[in-house]
Amino acid sequence: MTYVVNESCIKCTYMDCVEICPADCFYEGENMLVIHPDECIDCGVCEPECPADAIKPDSEPGLERWLGLNADYAKFGRTLR
Repeated sequence: MTYVVNESCIKCTYMDCVEICPADCFYEGENMLVIHPDECIDCGVCEPECPADAIKPDSEPGLERWLGLNADYAKFGRTLR
């Protein structure tokens, strides 16, 4: 399991999730953050810290598209730490 960022993060300016992440797996895209699925350690500390409720475990139904987008955009994004 990994965590993914969904559409609720688009144009979000909060960075609480990034600040608490022990794995530094967040990447900055053009208009949202993404989580690199291979770098996420599945600790889950970011999920309750997200004020936009944009972070979900990939085991939730309907997030397959977002898992793919997170993986793709993390390859080209800029790490935030």
